[in-house]
Amino acid sequence: MKQVVLTGIKKMEMVEVAAPIITSADEVKIKLKVIGVCGSDIHYYSEGRIGSQVVEFPFPVGHECSGVIVEKGENVDHVNIGDLVVVDPSVYCGVCDQCLAGRPHTCRSNKFLGCPGQLDGCLGEYIVLPGFTCFPVTGTLNPVQAALIEPLSIGLYAVKLAALANNKQSVAIFGAGPIGLSILLKLKADGVKNIGMVEPLAYRLEKALEIGAEYGIQPNIEDVEAKVSAMNELLLDVVFEASGEQDAVDNALKVLKPGGKLILVGIPPDALYTFNMDLMRRNEITVVNVRRQNDCVEEAIELVQSGKVNAELMVTHQFKLEETDKAFDIVEGYKDGAIKAMITFD
Repeated sequence: MKQVVLTGIKKMEMVEVAAPIITSADEVKIKLKVIGVCGSDIHYYSEGRIGSQVVEFPFPVGHECSGVIVEKGENVDHVNIGDLVVVDPSVYCGVCDQCLAGRPHTCRSNKFLGCPGQLDGCLGEYIVLPGFTCFPVTGTLNPVQAALIEPLSIGLYAVKLAALANNKQSVAIFGAGPIGLSILLKLKADGVKNIGMVEPLAYRLEKALEIGAEYGIQPNIEDVEAKVSAMNELLLDVVFEASGEQDAVDNALKVLKPGGKLILVGIPPDALYTFNMDLMRRNEITVVNVRRQNDCVEEAIELVQSGKVNAELMVTHQFKLEETDKAFDIVEGYKDGAIKAMITFD
């Protein structure tokens, strides 16, 4: 089959490899339909690592995907051959302390699609995974919608962890990339109205306002603290940091009211943040870390199926598998108004 691999920093190549085969009665073989380019893929592309997870080249990344079941093991009965499925890229053991505690996303032996040292990514024509990773959506979602469920589920999980007291609380999101917009889509579906978006790129800020942010701030040309204060005299109840930038963390702490919550969703390039502990301690700010998602895939599917969330609003580009290097270059460089790029097979 055809597969695209990273061969070095900002280098990709299409190769021919053997198609994966089913080796267990619990597995399925999936023919890929759509693959989303994720921010974590871009970290591997541009830096070769995310923290301690270091790429050994060549390596295929990619984990946001949808596809059609073409083969299944005899123990798999919840999907049928020909079904379009949403793929949850996390393979957990189900028996460790974390799994038994309802935390499969922090499974002690978790293996994740496109994560170095764990599983090869989905940037190819076929993948084989345990059947439990697949959610059938035939006739209710299209392949692009299905591939967007994974990033949308992260937005849902971030909002879940924020535990807003009600839909009247004041909120801001730093970063109008796919995850920040997924958070925004979920908040809007929940009826939250007082939502600000902080984003330096004008075209991304415009998209957030189109989706429903009440106001936007460009931190590179505006004073974030002054503008938030003008909109919310008592400052904010919750801030979602979805950019991975130190400046965003610094500004977030300035605009949170005492007792506020800072939800960290973005991935910092150097795996480090510093915090103003004077502000943190005096205002008793709660910091919550978000690790991917936990038990939010089905809710994300239902939100899109119901029409309450239009995840396709964030899609700006579509490419063929042969154009994957172009897709990564455009997303990594914020070129051509890129927000969400999808690799399609049709």
